[in-house]
Amino acid sequence: MRKLIYGMNLTLDGYIAAPGDDIGWSVPSDELFQFWSDQLQATDLSLYGRKLWQTMSSYWPTGDQRPGATPAEIEFARRWRDMSKVVFSSTVDKVDWNTRLVTGDAVAEITRLKAEDGGPMDIAGATLAGAAMRAGLIDEYVLATAPVLAGGGTPFFTSLDSWVNLNLVETRAFPDGVLLTRYETRR
Repeated sequence: MRKLIYGMNLTLDGYIAAPGDDIGWSVPSDELFQFWSDQLQATDLSLYGRKLWQTMSSYWPTGDQRPGATPAEIEFARRWRDMSKVVFSSTVDKVDWNTRLVTGDAVAEITRLKAEDGGPMDIAGATLAGAAMRAGLIDEYVLATAPVLAGGGTPFFTSLDSWVNLNLVETRAFPDGVLLTRYETRR
């Protein structure tokens, strides 16, 4: 059975994007960027919702060819392009870069993918992750919390029908006051 990991940068008040989908506050330090790149390298399959897929696919397929791209950005772009991805959307009609589109029941497909043999999967996008969270499918949460308050926007956590007990398994400080915390779901 595969492990499902949900991790993103977020504000201290719990938002992955400020109002208007503004993520200007979340520019990671070189060390944090390398952490996320290493996470990507250790991931067997990435699951995306439409919005985050559109953001990622508008930049990373050619991110290694942009003027001024750092070695870490070049490495991340190549890893992102080469890895297997699944996009869940009823409005997107075409995906590229080693990606498969799923238009049906996301929770049913994620449940099926988790039951397969294979390495870890990550899930990205608040709406998609929220559905997986409510279904009890997420095994690990990775929060890179920035010392900024957005006051609103897209929350990292969704409303739940019941609480989820977690075990803290790692804390790590990054430059610029970012604190990484990693939790496993207590089953």
